[in-house]
Amino acid sequence: MTTPVLVGAATAQQQPQHPGEGVGCEELLVEAVVGAIADAGAGTGLASTVDLVVVTQGLSMLVDGAQRVAQAIGAPRARPVTYQVGIPQQTLISQAIDAVRRGEARTVVVAGAETKQRDTVARRAGVTLDRPEPFLEPDELVTPVGEIVARPEVEVGAVLAVQQYALIDNARRAAMDWTLDEHRDDIAAIWASFNAVAQDNPRAAFPSPMPAAVIREPSDTNPMLAFPYNKWHSSQWTVDQAAALVITSTETAATFGIDPDRRVFPYVGVESSQSLSLTRRADLHRWPAMAVLGRAAQRHIGRPLSTVDYVELYSCYPAAVRVQQAELGLEPAGPATITGGMTFAGGPFNNFVFQATAAMVARLRADPGAMGLVTAVSGLLTKPGIALWSTAAPAAPVLLGDLVDEATAATPIAPLDENPVGSGTIATYTVAGERIVAIVDLDSGLRAVAALDDPVSATDACRHDLIGTRVGVVGRSFAL
Repeated sequence: MTTPVLVGAATAQQQPQHPGEGVGCEELLVEAVVGAIADAGAGTGLASTVDLVVVTQGLSMLVDGAQRVAQAIGAPRARPVTYQVGIPQQTLISQAIDAVRRGEARTVVVAGAETKQRDTVARRAGVTLDRPEPFLEPDELVTPVGEIVARPEVEVGAVLAVQQYALIDNARRAAMDWTLDEHRDDIAAIWASFNAVAQDNPRAAFPSPMPAAVIREPSDTNPMLAFPYNKWHSSQWTVDQAAALVITSTETAATFGIDPDRRVFPYVGVESSQSLSLTRRADLHRWPAMAVLGRAAQRHIGRPLSTVDYVELYSCYPAAVRVQQAELGLEPAGPATITGGMTFAGGPFNNFVFQATAAMVARLRADPGAMGLVTAVSGLLTKPGIALWSTAAPAAPVLLGDLVDEATAATPIAPLDENPVGSGTIATYTVAGERIVAIVDLDSGLRAVAALDDPVSATDACRHDLIGTRVGVVGRSFAL
């Protein structure tokens, strides 16, 4: 097997303010890929070795983005593959590494793009944007498998990511034995620390200073979305951002004279494809699958992840960061981002891991021999991924794999009552508008998902903690 190495990384972005301004998603994607190939410093010849192009399909992307990339860079025979939402972005990176390692591809391009801001500006103005004609045949399409959201969650309307992560974060509060104010202080403080990093990131989409007190409190410019989360606790996906990575072998890098200081080696690329909806997880504030990946990564590099020099944790919501820190043995006060995260650097819907990896590549090139950790999340703390990178050539082959069996064995499951009737205790809850959505541990030993539509109770639930409260459940409704 050959030694895979990342030799090129680039991002592209725009901030259109008027309808029709800027380029489409496909063009932004190609811009990032062309930039990544140029970043390798090997001239245009490297593109001729691209045998595989893998892209993520997001909110703006057509189903032939990979073909457009292959055509644009002069590699029309490259295999084009598109991965739908629900497949971890780490999967694409790991499969690119593995294809090179096995000799199945000389060079692989990994890329993703979103133009949600351009789309939104046009939609609000009633303008229809021109889109390129699709190819006669779409890319090969890889679709996710497994349950992301359970039927009862759908029936109570708790399907938005902000609601699910709020449920997780409130369960975390109970586990930490915090008051509502202590919890709100914690998530505001960590997000203010992310904002501080974004202020020093010239490519951040939302770098304006935002202190913890502003993030913490609902306001006209920071409305509550799902208690305790406001707008500026949430990933901001109305951005136009693309990113691309170029992965090849050390032999190809040498053939094209790619300077050693451009080379960044993968040490670890592990993930878990276990797909388990939130309400079926016995420990609502835990993510055993991420802990499994963390232990595997630590064994491979021979030291704790807390000693890694640079860290970029997937940061769609504060719960994602805090739970990952706990499962990976990282200090809560330790650095968790080099970009500013998905709220302040920008959270393109199915592309941020590539953005984060490109930023990590630049950081590691500037600090030769250092190691960087980039994590991935797919779904609702559903499918984790971990990558470790360094400019120092590894002594052992890269660790790759789907640790689904280990993750499944480590994850206790709560049986879900699909048609509950009975009493129980609120395990966690959130408030969205005038509705309280709760996960209830029933006296029967089963779990239920139910809602209460009452403006007075909803307001009170943002001031007085409902976790541990006894309730009666009938179907999808509960009563205090």
